[in-house]
Amino acid sequence: MDKSFFSFLLRLVHQIFTGSAGLPAKQLPLTLIGHLIINSPFMDRVKINLEFIFRASPSILFQFFTTPSCLIRWFCDEVDISDNVYTFAWSGSEEVAEVIDEVEDELIRFHWEDSEEGEFLEFHISRSPVTAETILLLSDFCDDDEVSDQTQYWESLMDKLRKETGG
Repeated sequence: MDKSFFSFLLRLVHQIFTGSAGLPAKQLPLTLIGHLIINSPFMDRVKINLEFIFRASPSILFQFFTTPSCLIRWFCDEVDISDNVYTFAWSGSEEVAEVIDEVEDELIRFHWEDSEEGEFLEFHISRSPVTAETILLLSDFCDDDEVSDQTQYWESLMDKLRKETGG
């Protein structure tokens, strides 16, 4: 089965079960549709790189990526840290990530337990020598059709983080 046919098939299933195909809507558990999409052998994963400017110092910003009391202010509802393993919780749902690289006040890189090998979430902090602003480079991975949504998600979280860090 080629990628275009598989994409067509997924769109058709979605249209049938949402009623947008001109047929009466059918009830199909969203988990089944999600399973079909997530387990698609044709879904391409892409790396996204985003840049954000902060007034907070690199050391303050770094604390917001590494300490539970700061993480819950902008990123998650709860977090438990044991050695290099972070267990994040959002509305009762948990995700586990391992710190795979860390340089104090400069970089932290997580590997999500359920993500593919080679994928990571990275926060890289530097200081502009010209403006003295703190620059955050964020790297994450998502499906190729979710880049816009994932970018909006991170922009929203960075707005929240910026408020928490004073700009």
